Amino acid sequence: MYKILKKESLNPTVTLMEIDAPLIAKKAEPGQFIILRVDEAGERIPLTVADYDREKGTVTIIFQIVGATTEKLNHLNEGDCLHDFVGPLGTPSRVEGIKKAAVIGGGVGCAIAYPVAKKLHALGAEVHSVVGFRSKDLVILEEQFNAVSDKFVVKTDDGSYGTKGLVTDALKELIEQGEQYDEVIAIGPLIMMKFVCKLTKEYGIKTTVSMNPIMIDGTGMCGGCRLTVGGETKFACVDGPDFDGHLVDFDEAMERGSMYRSFEAEQREAACNLFKKEVR
Repeated sequence: MYKILKKESLNPTVTLMEIDAPLIAKKAEPGQFIILRVDEAGERIPLTVADYDREKGTVTIIFQIVGATTEKLNHLNEGDCLHDFVGPLGTPSRVEGIKKAAVIGGGVGCAIAYPVAKKLHALGAEVHSVVGFRSKDLVILEEQFNAVSDKFVVKTDDGSYGTKGLVTDALKELIEQGEQYDEVIAIGPLIMMKFVCKLTKEYGIKTTVSMNPIMIDGTGMCGGCRLTVGGETKFACVDGPDFDGHLVDFDEAMERGSMYRSFEAEQREAACNLFKKEVR
């Protein structure tokens, strides 16, 4: 059993948990993920490692409450235990040799972008981080990004925090100011990553994206994270989750991903109703 040592609400729909998992913490790297089960009868879901502390033996996960399992997970508290917590899985992000990078995070994808920025900073690279959210109340990990970034820009759709606009606006401005990046690393909603890649392709800048948002099973067995990269079929959980963004067929990935939205909403509603009955 894996004890929850810390639980923190980052915004109304996003929660951080620090888990006691020394064996995973010993091996975890940015870009990798774990698979967990809330209880014996629960489904298995993959969540990216948001941080780790090898000395304390802890692994941090950050999740958005969108379906039944994340709803159940959010009802656990400090001191409770997860039934399963397996990892690290997936290929670590390749950051060695990068001297200057732009790390672009969107929404809860910032939870995946942050450990990459942190590792780049630790290796001595110059890091420019650009993060985007719909509004001020959804901003997460601001202090953490600030600590590992040489430049840090916050964008919000409604202008309620930072500056109004999209992450692509900020990235284009940095590039046109003369910033030359060895690589751009973009992690967030598929539509955001698509347009970041469209922009960087114009400037010939190598771009890596994380296809973690489309993972379901985490082992390559279900085929739910199948995608086309450079005309070839790949699986985000086994072959990735990081890929060359200029080769990813984002339109196909977005179309396939939308198939599960209604099901996720129905299952979350059922889980919410179950908890309401328990309270009564």
